[in-house]
Amino acid sequence: MTLGSLYLSALGIVSALGTGMDETRATLFGDRPADMIARDGFLPDRTTILGTVTHDPEPLPENLARHDTRNNRLLWAATRQIETDITDLIADIGRARIGVIIGTSTSGIEEGTTDYEAALDGGAFPETFLYSHQEIGSPADFLRDAFDLGGPSYAISTACSSSAKGFAAGARLINTGLCDAVLVGGVDSLCRLTVRGFDALQSVSNGLCNPMSLNRDGINIGEGAALFILRRDAGDIELLGVGESSDAHHPNAPHPDGRGAAMAMQNALSNAKLKPSDIAYINLHGTATPLNDGMEARAVCDVLGANVQASSTKPMTGHTLGAAGAIEAAMLWLSLCDAADGAPLPRHIWDGATDPEIPDINLVTKPGTKLPPSDRLAMMSNSFAFGGSNVSVILGRGWNRGNRA
Repeated sequence: MTLGSLYLSALGIVSALGTGMDETRATLFGDRPADMIARDGFLPDRTTILGTVTHDPEPLPENLARHDTRNNRLLWAATRQIETDITDLIADIGRARIGVIIGTSTSGIEEGTTDYEAALDGGAFPETFLYSHQEIGSPADFLRDAFDLGGPSYAISTACSSSAKGFAAGARLINTGLCDAVLVGGVDSLCRLTVRGFDALQSVSNGLCNPMSLNRDGINIGEGAALFILRRDAGDIELLGVGESSDAHHPNAPHPDGRGAAMAMQNALSNAKLKPSDIAYINLHGTATPLNDGMEARAVCDVLGANVQASSTKPMTGHTLGAAGAIEAAMLWLSLCDAADGAPLPRHIWDGATDPEIPDINLVTKPGTKLPPSDRLAMMSNSFAFGGSNVSVILGRGWNRGNRA
């Protein structure tokens, strides 16, 4: 599928980087500290560092109270930032022509866990218990109802690739004529189920995650939301290409040679009609697990070469699971917004201990690194998930689609 001209015309975001574009920029490209906090209660025997939204998201409006979970409150916090853009869009094209696609993996599972505990202790569920809170489609249902939208509305849940796959799904809705615009994004909230699940896999770091390091020992889980308006007719930042693959190598381990990852990156380049040398920066999946980092570095070298500038931003957000693809695409979006003055690049935070088993890639370790000013730029973001569900997304600005190789 060739995407045609598709634009991401607005962004709302909340994560451990902060709330809104200004705080996110200040953390991502400046010296504002990320909210990577040691928390009790998520693991039974110890504290663990989690990427945390530290302010309490406001409750949902009364008419949407049936959707009230932390997951949907985070999504609402991101949505409110672009609410005017959405209402203007409705006025322009009508509610029936706008779709909703949200990637998530947790939905309202933490509320469900708490309510089940209450039922076990007291013999009955709390009055506030709603099974629908736990349904994966809950965030998409909530956002559809918030604006009374009539286009297709659904959630994608493919673990860590969920919201990255949303960009491809949204593009298909527009290119097939089912929608004129789609609200595309992702949301996940901290919950004991996912933190303890990754701990059971021995994948949770004992400290701050350390991607690409010889000393890496696992991930930090995070929470957050990012939401875009995807449309054909307006915007500076273009969705140039999306590449997907499914190598199904193992239930929870990537192919050691990075075959599925490389295929997703190659498919994204083909979809965008770009050459490897056109990619100026790549946001790595970079989970800091022993298996992921080695295979991803090999895939990057095989597809883009060892010189492309790269970083993992997981030490500043935690791994936000179903929301990761959208949040990390938002990082590209923010960088590309400043491309004319020199696009700032997220720094790679690690201890600098190189692993001889990992190919040497060009990590952005110096704070304040910028690309040269440019009127035309393309960047890639990788998202890889359990079961070999792999997605690479390319965003850019200044490209004339008719003149690409």
